[in-house]
Amino acid sequence: MTNPAAQLLNALPETDAQEALARCCGSRRWVQGMVAARPYHSDRAMFEIAERTWWDLEPDDWLDAFSHHPRIGERISERPASATEHGWSTTEQSGMDQADREVHDAMVARNLEYERRFGHVFLICATGRSGYEMLMALLTRLDNDPTDELRVAAAEQAKITRIRLEKLVDT
Repeated sequence: MTNPAAQLLNALPETDAQEALARCCGSRRWVQGMVAARPYHSDRAMFEIAERTWWDLEPDDWLDAFSHHPRIGERISERPASATEHGWSTTEQSGMDQADREVHDAMVARNLEYERRFGHVFLICATGRSGYEMLMALLTRLDNDPTDELRVAAAEQAKITRIRLEKLVDT
């Protein structure tokens, strides 16, 4: 059984491993925890460690990760992103490319409403979702309690991180 992601991360010097992991999740504490947990015995073990490390973090660490994502429908985050991160984000959000103008405009407006209400970017694992599906999720989540919504967004980040860890071997 091959474990290409674990093998890749185990073989990298610490600084390179930090950079690779930061492309998967922008939380500095998550990256530190993942580097400290090396070597990974398998991809499965690495994914389990990634999940456990994520849920052991504090809400401020989650917000740190969220801040590395562009708004849905935008291609540039407020923080600089690597070419790899930019490419991943563009692919992940490709469902917005087929959205009609009405859905796109609503997403732009509701993104801002969401940020005013919750204090962070709307985060959703956009892979495989249409623009309309993402908009409907955003509208539904606007009714959430802020504490509950933070956990929902954190769960979406965990999904994104898993997908990006799987992509590491393709970069």
